[in-house]
Amino acid sequence: GVGPALAAVRQRLAAAAGGRSPLPRLVAVSKTKPNGLLQEAYDAGVRDFGENYVQELVGKAPALPADIRWRFIGKLQSNKAKALVSGVPNLVAIETVDSLKLAHRIEAAVASADTPRAAPLDVLLQVDTSPWEGTKNGMPAEEVPEVAAAVAAECPHLRLAGLMTIGAPGDASCFQALADCRAAVAARLGIEPSALELSMGMSGDFEAAVGAGSTSVRVGSSIFGERDYSSKG
Repeated sequence: GVGPALAAVRQRLAAAAGGRSPLPRLVAVSKTKPNGLLQEAYDAGVRDFGENYVQELVGKAPALPADIRWRFIGKLQSNKAKALVSGVPNLVAIETVDSLKLAHRIEAAVASADTPRAAPLDVLLQVDTSPWEGTKNGMPAEEVPEVAAAVAAECPHLRLAGLMTIGAPGDASCFQALADCRAAVAARLGIEPSALELSMGMSGDFEAAVGAGSTSVRVGSSIFGERDYSSKG
């Protein structure tokens, strides 16, 4: 069940963090999982959930407790930004901002929302730390400092919370690449690197990611099991 699986993940996370406080955030990746499983995780104390599909999240959020902190971690098409922001009042972060254009779309969506948000919406810039894979998930690292500066200057309704990467499976160099990118962004913005989050590490590699400085890990199958409940296919 979800409870024992979650306890095991929390134990591994604490061990990997080696006494670091606060512990890295554990985001339960719940895409395709039915609400009953999310409720089980919630009952076991999880409040940070990650979803990958706008339509699915907009459908789930109203049916689940209002104090869940939803994080969008999937590919976001700029034409869906408004639906996401307006459909999920308790959305706390979009981790997959991969262009300045998308940041501007999210900014516009937050600025024009019917219910103004109490605080800026957190965004993380998605960095492609494995360009050799050719999957184009995220921005090239060398472009990130300028995009970060533009988001900070031009998007008052957003807070640049940090950087996120998926990385190549089993290649820890991707984690170091994200840390290096954070150093460059911090230098460009004139802030401490520690002021920016590093969202990296998933079920297969979150311990290595935490060892490399991750502040937020995204764990799905280790908590909910491998089963895909979507009706796609």
